Amino acid sequence: MLLQVLVFQNVRLGPFIILYPYVLFILLLPFELPKLFVLGISFVTGLVIDIFYDTPGLHAASTTLIGYFRFYFLKILAPRDGYESGLEPTYDSMGAYWFFTYSSILILIHHLFLFYLETFRFSEFFTTLLRVILSTLGTLVFVFIIQFLLAKNNKRT
Repeated sequence: MLLQVLVFQNVRLGPFIILYPYVLFILLLPFELPKLFVLGISFVTGLVIDIFYDTPGLHAASTTLIGYFRFYFLKILAPRDGYESGLEPTYDSMGAYWFFTYSSILILIHHLFLFYLETFRFSEFFTTLLRVILSTLGTLVFVFIIQFLLAKNNKRT
């Protein structure tokens, strides 16, 4: 979250691509955490971002929404035997396809809700949709870069 507030708040890749890699914090929460705890962490994460971005409740609502949907997508994507104890929802431990599916769906939900709530008018529907798609792709690429770097660091130690 600190990197989001200090670095990525000021990084824009054109008018349509805004990176929000702070959602990775919610995506990487352990499988075993209770629903209410994940929702609380998601809300507080969004609230902290809202304070620094001066967006009253937009990020808190969006992160709480993905915290809520996270449980359903974890159930849908669960292996036949369930998740092993101590396993984390990372690229390194779950594989590229699983992590791509899991993160892309939740990042898309986050961006859809955030950008349409921020715009809140139908006259900019397609402009906002383009912003959602490009920002989702940009954030997803950045999340994969972070996961790749973390996976490489874990293998070296």
